[in-house]
Amino acid sequence: MLQLDTQNIRIAEIVGEDEESTFNDCLDKFYCNLASSLQLPCDVTGIEDFHWEEYYVIGSGDPREYLRLHKNQPSYTDIFELLEIEKEICSKWMMFQGEDFAGRVRRKSDDKEFYLGLSEIEAIDKKSMNYQLLNDYSVWF
Repeated sequence: MLQLDTQNIRIAEIVGEDEESTFNDCLDKFYCNLASSLQLPCDVTGIEDFHWEEYYVIGSGDPREYLRLHKNQPSYTDIFELLEIEKEICSKWMMFQGEDFAGRVRRKSDDKEFYLGLSEIEAIDKKSMNYQLLNDYSVWF
């Protein structure tokens, strides 16, 4: 409970408590906070399966097809290097295109680059400030 309370306080410090603020106002505030605070590059992974993977991970998709597709598509099990965050980028790999920020990432196993939804990834090092920053954003988003 205390952890959630401190997280809510951190989020409120970023977006404010003005009831007149719009979603886009809060997004802008989060972007400024993340752009100035994240230490990049950093290693990240998916929080949970990406939208293209659901059919294979929790559905009835063929495991062999999943392995074939995974060669050219990002997986929540991959380790990526988060290189930068960007506004107004839409990618077929993002669940919330047009709303979420894009994280430009490079998969460490093969150097393929993707744009992933920032709310869908987390830092590998759970004790790092990057983990807290990305987690606060994901919880708020």
